[in-house]
Amino acid sequence: MKSKAAILTHINEPLIIDEVSIPSIKQGQVLVKIAYSGLCRSQLMEVTGGRGEDKYLPHLLGHEGSGIVIAVGEKVTKVNVGDKVILSWIKGSGLDDGGVQYKLGDRIINAGAVTTLNEYAVVSENRCVKCPAGIPLDIAVLFGCALPTGAGIIVNELSARPDTDIAVWGLGGVGLSALLATGLHPFKRIIAIDVKETKLNLAKEFGATHCINAEKENPLAAVMNLTGGIGVDYCVEASGRTSNIESAFKAVKKNGGLCVFASHPPAGEKICLDPYDLICGKQLRGTWGGACDPDRDVSRFTALYMKRKSAFEKMLSAPYKLEEVNQALDDLAAGNIFRALIEIGTN
Repeated sequence: MKSKAAILTHINEPLIIDEVSIPSIKQGQVLVKIAYSGLCRSQLMEVTGGRGEDKYLPHLLGHEGSGIVIAVGEKVTKVNVGDKVILSWIKGSGLDDGGVQYKLGDRIINAGAVTTLNEYAVVSENRCVKCPAGIPLDIAVLFGCALPTGAGIIVNELSARPDTDIAVWGLGGVGLSALLATGLHPFKRIIAIDVKETKLNLAKEFGATHCINAEKENPLAAVMNLTGGIGVDYCVEASGRTSNIESAFKAVKKNGGLCVFASHPPAGEKICLDPYDLICGKQLRGTWGGACDPDRDVSRFTALYMKRKSAFEKMLSAPYKLEEVNQALDDLAAGNIFRALIEIGTN
């Protein structure tokens, strides 16, 4: 059985589209016909070498998607043939069979426990969650990474108190998902920060009370001005820049202010902090997928979708075909879209 796939063969070169041979599924594995895949900066990092040395070239890509189960391996109990599923890099319940190897002629093409930029994917059971009724397969892509990470920070990691202030720094898929989830708490101020007016305009629809264009004014100074020099209680940083992590940390108040960063700057970059800020009670930590448990949290995000359907729809780009994946990556890198949607096998 063959599957068309986007393949990373060399760093800083366009992905190639070719047909790979699908291996037989093993115990703990699921064969999924991919309907849609998302793209985020994680794929940009892989393509440009931002994660450092890549020992697995050539390999497949994609870690958030949706599709239909075609076959299941031995001991798989979580999903059945015919189920619509969400695919995610975040581990849930079920067996974890690790990586997969496809073939292109005599050449081995590596893959992780989940990939989504291919027509058919062999994935581990624990990277699958049944897609809830009422969630379209294109929207379901967001449930694989953007929502668990962004909204997950809000619902799982902040323990937000009433009448507090929050700033969201960077309005890609993760930042916008965090912004959407702020509506679940009675925040006083919700501050959105980005360099694109189109994203800031959408942020207002998503619930932002204040918007800051970081190209037109100093965002840290603007946050401090809005809060009377005190800073915000919480900051979610999702821009992917070390300088913004530093600024976001400075923007939280002393004695308990918390900055959580979801971004992944290029390998080797460092952040610089004033230790005195830590002594004064400011907190900084990264997040691993919004501390999300997919099997638990998909129902939470489904409830949010049912309340804000139009907002979810606005997060996704008009669909690109798999053959247009390099253009989608370029558009994502330029900040021209919120979350790239790749349409693969919807027929």
